[in-house]
Amino acid sequence: MKKRALIFGVTGQDGSYLADFLLKKNYIVHGVKRKSSSFNTKRIDHIFSNKNFKLHYGDLVDGSNIYSLIKSIKPNEIYNLAAQSHVKVSFEMPEYTAAVNAMGVLKILEALKILNDKKIRFYQASTSEMFGNSKRKIQNEKTNFNPRSIYGVSKVFAHQAVVNYREAYNLFLSNGILFNHESPRRGETFVTKKIIDGFKKITSEKNFVLELGNIYAKRDWGHAEDYVNAMWLILQNKNPDDFIISTSKTISVKSFINKVAKKFRIEIYWKGKGQFEKAYEKKTHRVLIRINKKYYRPTEVDFLRGDFKKAKKILKWKPQRTINNLIDDMINN
Repeated sequence: MKKRALIFGVTGQDGSYLADFLLKKNYIVHGVKRKSSSFNTKRIDHIFSNKNFKLHYGDLVDGSNIYSLIKSIKPNEIYNLAAQSHVKVSFEMPEYTAAVNAMGVLKILEALKILNDKKIRFYQASTSEMFGNSKRKIQNEKTNFNPRSIYGVSKVFAHQAVVNYREAYNLFLSNGILFNHESPRRGETFVTKKIIDGFKKITSEKNFVLELGNIYAKRDWGHAEDYVNAMWLILQNKNPDDFIISTSKTISVKSFINKVAKKFRIEIYWKGKGQFEKAYEKKTHRVLIRINKKYYRPTEVDFLRGDFKKAKKILKWKPQRTINNLIDDMINN
């Protein structure tokens, strides 16, 4: 009999790649999306004709809907990838962020507790933003959390709730603490996608200037396709557990920009300091990038770097793509 998977957040970057991955493994995939006036499904349009893919409407703020979906589908595996996932937006919409990211996960856990089906395996998408400014050169599964945004705070709640319900009710509940991961399917407001789309505009629009926030933030960037493989491996493990998924390599936003510029064969140089720093095209001295204060967070996370040794040892997982592979993929698609 084919395995059944239920994916909350199937229309997002990770959800769409995970659906592709599981369909190739001959799963029946049930995806959940929020009901809205626009049918925003472009990341999964290519799998609508697959007879093993079923789309449902649902929302993490609706506990009865969550319970009904799980009870009727009877999935072997549940992946919760649904979230208000933009850190900057979480400062502007804190209550909504908490309602979805924290209380939404609690509602899934309550449904699993009530159903008490020990065969169901649950994956929660945790995040490196939970570490905030941890003051550690590298973060592992034992590093203390110190979130610097409501997004991070809400994810800590969800993460700890998963641990608590796992220990209290003997359910198969696991967390994947994923560090930044990007792809051609990344949302337009996320910095990597914004930079690559910005350089496409720079090459075609003479007066376009890309505006960014903190270019000195350092991140551990991987490829989303590598990371959905890790999600699946976490649920194939003999025991429920928590795993860091990362590359253990960190570069700044500014270094990412420099790499992208080289890919576009545009020579740039930087002048100025702080919010007055700008990137210029070497050939024409045209301003290509400037800093805009509105893109700064009220509280910043300066440095993140994950230690994936545990995942490597237990799951036999490691990232397959480099930062250059990632940039090439995002530019060419």
